Amino acid sequence: MHSPAPMIRLALTVAALAEAVPAAAEDFYAGKIIAMSTHTGPGGGYDTYLRLLARHFPRHIPGRPGIVVVNMPGAGGLLALNHAGRVAPRDGTFLTLVSQGLLVHEATGQPGLQVSLRDFSWLGNLSQSNIVTVTWHASGVAAIDDAKARDVTVGSTGAGSISVQIPNLLNALFGTRFKIIYGYKGGAEMNLAMARGELHGRGANTWASYKASSPTEVRDRRFNVLMQIGLRKDPDLPHAPLLNDLVAGHPAHEPIARFMSLSLTVTRPVAAPPGVPEERVRILRRAFDATMRDAAFLAEADKLGSEIDPMGWEEVQQAVTQILATPKDVVDRTQAIITGRGL
Repeated sequence: MHSPAPMIRLALTVAALAEAVPAAAEDFYAGKIIAMSTHTGPGGGYDTYLRLLARHFPRHIPGRPGIVVVNMPGAGGLLALNHAGRVAPRDGTFLTLVSQGLLVHEATGQPGLQVSLRDFSWLGNLSQSNIVTVTWHASGVAAIDDAKARDVTVGSTGAGSISVQIPNLLNALFGTRFKIIYGYKGGAEMNLAMARGELHGRGANTWASYKASSPTEVRDRRFNVLMQIGLRKDPDLPHAPLLNDLVAGHPAHEPIARFMSLSLTVTRPVAAPPGVPEERVRILRRAFDATMRDAAFLAEADKLGSEIDPMGWEEVQQAVTQILATPKDVVDRTQAIITGRGL
């Protein structure tokens, strides 16, 4: 009788080869459901983008899995990110649309993150839209100088969010008097609060999100755009000053503005949790890139007013690495500012 050992070794070899064959990896998604999370409630800019992506993404994944969108509001994005990094499955069936404020949050050493953003597998970035600070048209605050003369209430989802960081930044650099009101579940709730007169404005949101979630208000000019943060002016907003321009010539403020402007360029990044097998990450990255070129996806985005200005995963990874390697003196000064402790 022959020993079973050679057959066992042969079986193990065949199994190992099967794992190495791309087709075997691609078969993984047949019949699966991918959960895609974000940190805001339904109806806001992040949610709008995520649901748009969810409707088209599966067509480009071999096996055409189902998609379910998961809203996980709380703590300015920390709750959703920590869940993605520590609790969610690491087999390629969970993805997350990350709050852009968390890059600054980690780079400046603020508490609450249980996992580093550098450990995630980035698929790409949906949009590079500028961050804007707005007030409601009836608020009586139409320009950044108006916010220096009176208290201006702005809403926030929580301590880790960009909706806290930017008002604190403006208060420290320019002497504005933004007062942050906490506890909102997302952008849609804050927009309603502005319309009801409960808030004067919102300290930070992307212009693309306003176009996607509030097209009527944008069309009717119900938002006063006080300033914008990015590497170049948004074509829609030629008269709203850039943060970099507002601090030009100030040696202490310019490095902080550059750091924040780079950090906030990655506005709608999508990632897989740490530890997802590389062959599945490659499948997801190819699918993301294909979706960004998909005519049906782009047509629906245009119909919704959702600006698509994508970055590939390598660009996102490079930006994350660069941001998290910012010199300590700039980080320390920025941290003091955005946490409300001033310069």
